[in-house]
Amino acid sequence: MLQLKSRTDIEEIRKASELLVHVLDFVATHCVEGISTLELDAMAQKKIYELGAAPSFLGYQGYPNALCTSINDEVIHGIPSATVLRDGDIIGIDCGVKLGKYYSDAAQTVAVGSVAKEIQKLLDVTYSALCKGIEAGSKGKRVGDISRAVYNTVNEEGYGTVRMFSGHGVGFAVHEDPSVPNFVTSQSRIRLREGMVLAIEPMVCLGEGEVYVDDDQWTVKTCDGKVAAHFEHTVAYIDGNFEILTKR
Repeated sequence: MLQLKSRTDIEEIRKASELLVHVLDFVATHCVEGISTLELDAMAQKKIYELGAAPSFLGYQGYPNALCTSINDEVIHGIPSATVLRDGDIIGIDCGVKLGKYYSDAAQTVAVGSVAKEIQKLLDVTYSALCKGIEAGSKGKRVGDISRAVYNTVNEEGYGTVRMFSGHGVGFAVHEDPSVPNFVTSQSRIRLREGMVLAIEPMVCLGEGEVYVDDDQWTVKTCDGKVAAHFEHTVAYIDGNFEILTKR
């Protein structure tokens, strides 16, 4: 069921979003060679609690950590572990926070040291797809305007779009309706309405975009073993335009 937010609700979600940006940027600066993803998770948890919030992923449907840390061919939902980052890796850091009764959600993919040009281009295109999706939604009237802009941006470069997972509503819970796919489907016909708060999140693969869930029941990986990128913003639909609440 679609849950629209009042201006007061959106201002509270904005506070949660600004806090989340602070946490993600802090973690991103520590994505260096030799650090483990479990250490990154500990940093994130400590920072979230210091800022007076709670990690919304921790315990959600049994998820064991505050961060999702997805390395190279891991697309999303990578569980932090003793695995250490190496020069040339990319890592998706996805995090959510709860501040009071309000939730925000965001992600970015970070290059560790020097990465190949084709990998950097993948990161650039994925972030561009996110920005173009937000812009198209502001100009359009349906979720499909977002989906189409993301898909076209990705497809023009010959990259694969993940279809198994999508963006979603957020604000009163970690995940809400509506689904926000990164390609046009029947769900894309949903009209954008004042007070919608969405987590828009392109998941883009250097290969074909086919994925599977690993044996840990969480980590989503590419079937062809090629790398993937993931960027996400929480946005609010206000006066016929999207405002990015997790803007850095």
